[in-house]
Amino acid sequence: MMMAHIVTDAAAPPSGPILNYRRLLDALLWITSFSGSVVFIEPSPYDFLILLTMVVWFLGGFTLHRGVLPGAALMILWTLGGYISLIPYWNEPDPVEFMTHTLFISMTGVFYMLFFSQDAERRFELCMSGYAASCMLAAIIAVGSWAQLFGNPQTMTLDGRAMAPFKDPNVLGSYMVPGLLFFVQRLLLGRMRYWPVTLLGLALSGAALFASFSRGSWGAGIVSVFVLTLLSMITADSRRMRLRIGAAAATATLIVSLGVAGVLATDASVREFFFKRASATQEYDEGPTGRFGNQLRSLPMLVERPNGMGPLRFRLTFGIEPHNSYVNAFASNGWLGGFAFLGLATLSLGVLLRASLQRTPFQRSAQLVAAAALVFFLQGLQIDIDHWRFFWIFVGAAWGLEAARMRWVVRTEHSGSSLRAQRSNPEPRGESFVA
Repeated sequence: MMMAHIVTDAAAPPSGPILNYRRLLDALLWITSFSGSVVFIEPSPYDFLILLTMVVWFLGGFTLHRGVLPGAALMILWTLGGYISLIPYWNEPDPVEFMTHTLFISMTGVFYMLFFSQDAERRFELCMSGYAASCMLAAIIAVGSWAQLFGNPQTMTLDGRAMAPFKDPNVLGSYMVPGLLFFVQRLLLGRMRYWPVTLLGLALSGAALFASFSRGSWGAGIVSVFVLTLLSMITADSRRMRLRIGAAAATATLIVSLGVAGVLATDASVREFFFKRASATQEYDEGPTGRFGNQLRSLPMLVERPNGMGPLRFRLTFGIEPHNSYVNAFASNGWLGGFAFLGLATLSLGVLLRASLQRTPFQRSAQLVAAAALVFFLQGLQIDIDHWRFFWIFVGAAWGLEAARMRWVVRTEHSGSSLRAQRSNPEPRGESFVA
């Protein structure tokens, strides 16, 4: 383990100032997570709060565990590739602003890696509780404006799709996915201490996801819940628990299906729009100049350009954005950034799968992150996810939980070795004599 500024929670004495610092950091983390859905203004409240949280965390000290190094290195290389590609366009404000945002979100990703590597289970639970509360607030605003209960539909919706308090219905829908998983996991594991809030949060998140009319987000919601349920059943402690998980999943599926069917049955215009949005492709996807056609036509160009096209240069050639994070990584960040992003996706999912199947205190957290990260990386095939602020929370959590898992395994093995040594070499009983 490589050591940075060493001040850990475990080593800190239980004094008043340390406790107050911990409460301050916890409060900042929760408020920052809660603010994540308010992004219709730039810079958003989240941008200021995450910077403040990072400063307060840094002043308290941290450890740098080797478990986060692969993820952090790949994220740095992805960003570095973008700045190398930016060199010919330093005098253009839009590419510079784009890369400044890239640098900022990569910093937050590394922060979450380091932050969750210590006190991982408690910190991740705290972060997700704020995130889930944020989803409930955003869902109330989104569904209420979509149903024309309040607000101006022209500014709070887009072509009949809910988007407030975001600026894009697709981002609203995808933001709801981790919140949905948070509430679903509580049902699956029988964590029903605050069951009215859990059920309300599940209903609101699902309603906002539906009202976004985002094909990618719908698919992400379905696939992520399936993956979370499957991982939960595979790692269940008993047959009785597997049956409970299956029954909870079936009940939730039935309720959601009945809710969607009820909405479609009562409003013909919503039903027509639903089936239109549910089709595999839209008009702007098809043809040689459609979304997928542009992506295919760009591949030979990217093979010939090690530095890519430069940040935000893809749209100058093809008229629209890539709508594919992997194509965009090669186009905006060159070969260095493109392969780094591919490596980050592959290795992040690999460490999450291992953490999801191994019995550790972080297993359930890893399963939620695995389900969310998987669908986000899949969505990257049809939308640009690399500048979603919340996406980097889960990439960072993947490597933070991996570092925590590695530390726990080493500590457990050491404790087991010490116990075996004591059993094989017991201390002699009776009086001890000193010469």
